[in-house]
Amino acid sequence: MKLIGIAAAVALAGSVALGAQTESKSKVTVKEGHDVTVTGCIEKSASGNGYMLTHVADKKGMMHDYMLAESDQDYSKHVGHRVTLEGKVADQGHGKVKVETKTKTKIEDGDDKETKSKSELHGDMEGMRFIGVKSMKMIAAACP
Repeated sequence: MKLIGIAAAVALAGSVALGAQTESKSKVTVKEGHDVTVTGCIEKSASGNGYMLTHVADKKGMMHDYMLAESDQDYSKHVGHRVTLEGKVADQGHGKVKVETKTKTKIEDGDDKETKSKSELHGDMEGMRFIGVKSMKMIAAACP
């Protein structure tokens, strides 16, 4: 994983030096997992790409945070709100997550380049917890 990050940084540095702009978009989809209903706070992720559900709890008590996978929901309208989500989670050895990434490099005096990649993650995804949201209900306009 470090090697991929290093390669991406080198490619980005090279494109900047050549007068190019690179734009990358990723789509994460939870394909399989177990159904849950959880309550938490929607926050922008630390990287600024995507959203997280933090301060997560279910009927049994506190849980860990989740990355919110793609859905029809507009998470930006609910940043800082306390919500209840229903969906599928991929964690603790359950689930399958599909990741699609598109990278477009615009080159000033040349042909633009576009790359696409797809990958699927199965089984135990320690540290990579995702929830695919089926429905969302706002509980409060503020979070703890």
